[in-house]
Amino acid sequence: MNYRIAFFDIDGTLVNDEKKIPLDTIEAVAETKRRGVEPVIATGRAPYFFEKLAQQLGIESYVSLNGGYVVYKGKTIYQHPIPRTDVEALVRLSTEHRHSLVFEGSAEFYANNEIDPSVQNAVLSLKVDLPGYDPDFWTKADIYQVFLHCEEQDEPIYQKQIPGLRYIRWHKTAMDVLPADSSKAEGVKAMLRLLELEPEQAIAFGDGLNDKEMLSTVGLGIAMGNSHEDLLPYANYVTSHVDQGGILHGLKYAQIL
Repeated sequence: MNYRIAFFDIDGTLVNDEKKIPLDTIEAVAETKRRGVEPVIATGRAPYFFEKLAQQLGIESYVSLNGGYVVYKGKTIYQHPIPRTDVEALVRLSTEHRHSLVFEGSAEFYANNEIDPSVQNAVLSLKVDLPGYDPDFWTKADIYQVFLHCEEQDEPIYQKQIPGLRYIRWHKTAMDVLPADSSKAEGVKAMLRLLELEPEQAIAFGDGLNDKEMLSTVGLGIAMGNSHEDLLPYANYVTSHVDQGGILHGLKYAQIL
């Protein structure tokens, strides 16, 4: 298949547990560009969490915030914020249960609790700056994603009472919260429409639970060797670990390299 575009998750895919990009991954992405295949970041992270990484890899386009905010070469092409009524319901319910929130806009992010250690521990695990403090930020800007800081046993509280939202756990004390109909796949589709490409002309790499739809959507879905086991049924191919040439081997399997 003549693939034209490749979508890459970040955590556990482009970067390892230390949040560093393996050298063979940097070289493989560069060679992918030289061979005429466009590399695109597709992540749950907000744009301000991966600016340096994108620059290091020479990647200009991205699907961010789990598909909620998509940019192609500097131009915003797709936006899907959380409905304001759902954010309000989440604020109300989380306040009742004393769970902190971090609101993610397209350019800024703020917490509604500036002293909660669960917020600090989860956010710092991403190797990014801590959020600012503004409990009313959600009333002033479009919110594309929220970090809900609670433990696994508390998830049903939100799933039952606010079914219009989707909840994806990424940390012991944190979940991504986004619109129920949002996913990386929807952002991928938006970019493919813009470029007039068919899904069969795209490949994607991922390792986490938020990559299920994306791997299922493209022509070739590749799971990293370090993937969550529940992702594997959604992949066409399982490559090696991120630190063992996973991206390089996957691109070779796709016959891009």
